[in-house]
Amino acid sequence: MSGELKNLTFFVRTFGCQMNESDSERIAGILCRAGAKKAARPEDSDLIIVNTCAVRKKAEEKLFSYLGRLAQIKKKKLVQVGVVGCVAQLRGLELLEKKFGVDFVLGPDNYGELPDILRTSPADKHISTAWSAEWHDTPLDLALHESTVSAYVPVMEGCNNFCSYCIVPFTRGREKYRPLSSIVEEVEDLGRKGFKEIQLLGQNVNSYRDPRSGGSFPDLLRATCRVEPIEWIRFLTSHPKNFTLEIAETMAAEKKICRQLHLPLQSGATSVLERMRRSYTQEDYLEKIAFLRRLMPDISLSTDIIVGFPGESEKDFEESLAVLREVRFTNIFSFRYSPRPLTRASEFKDDVPGEEKSRRLAEVQALQKQIQLENHGRKVGSVIKVLCLGPAKKTPHLYSGRDEGYEVVNFQSADDCSGSFVNVRVTGFGPYSLYGERIPVS
Repeated sequence: MSGELKNLTFFVRTFGCQMNESDSERIAGILCRAGAKKAARPEDSDLIIVNTCAVRKKAEEKLFSYLGRLAQIKKKKLVQVGVVGCVAQLRGLELLEKKFGVDFVLGPDNYGELPDILRTSPADKHISTAWSAEWHDTPLDLALHESTVSAYVPVMEGCNNFCSYCIVPFTRGREKYRPLSSIVEEVEDLGRKGFKEIQLLGQNVNSYRDPRSGGSFPDLLRATCRVEPIEWIRFLTSHPKNFTLEIAETMAAEKKICRQLHLPLQSGATSVLERMRRSYTQEDYLEKIAFLRRLMPDISLSTDIIVGFPGESEKDFEESLAVLREVRFTNIFSFRYSPRPLTRASEFKDDVPGEEKSRRLAEVQALQKQIQLENHGRKVGSVIKVLCLGPAKKTPHLYSGRDEGYEVVNFQSADDCSGSFVNVRVTGFGPYSLYGERIPVS
């Protein structure tokens, strides 16, 4: 396959989560292996691929807005447009309508077909959204990683939970797991290439089971921790109902596993959680937070919050605020509820008015902003370990990285420390990042 597409330039635009970003890296790798060249801008490309997210209505709206902009490019030059990912799986044939200017559509299980599609005539519209129950492994060197420091490593895909609001089981399919030996092999390869950090990815990583040995997620964590060159290991996303004491104990026992966890709450009201089909209560969730902090007092916690779910009363909403005040998350991702097709909740009456959803979202975000300012203020004067990812994008005279808690740290450094662990003394802060100065390692 190498060299077959040597005259092709391509651009990939990614919407959505870390799994989408990881998929885009693999799509870029597939195309480069076939001889294509990556372009910096869509205007400079012969092929534009849009990798999509369908989790929320707003993400879909972004796709259709972007396709409108691409239509202007297609008026000026001959360019193919492909839509891949979750909206491709969901909307399939609809996307191939002439008004969208899309030439081919691929679901998340079909990216390997790209070179064959590109060898056919652009006039031949193509759609492929078939599922496989088996994990498709890819060559170790296939992914074209955006970073040379931190790498995504997919370990499972899909979800069996069918939360009432969530479209993931319909766009990513049922859970399937990557063989543990394959995961470890990729982590070892990344270590040899100089990567300092890996992020194990899946829609529900802590339900992982090695398809060959039956090994659990803690077994996977321990195996990756034995790979010497890698210094930091993270994982996401975790479902609270599958997050066990054994996982927390493994995190506490293994020094390479970052003291950081994203554990989506979604709502602080047990009655709402029940309608969401989350399979835990507020008390269950807080119990898990308690044993995490007992084992790792300094752990950094983040979460997801949905406001305005059908039937959410003001009292329910206040319970979500109460959990935010109690847990004091390092960071949250908060959203207005929007019905998604195929889900059980799409049949519920969407009875919280839009302006009320907006008010609740604003209140959640204001509270969290204040919590983050208070959390950050307590860090001034402390020295933290930071993995430097390179010059800061908005302030190029500074360097930027993340600490073990996955917080953004912008700092001054006398020399280029990209790709290295450095010590930074915190001298200032905002609600979303820390500021500081690099200090010599003692």
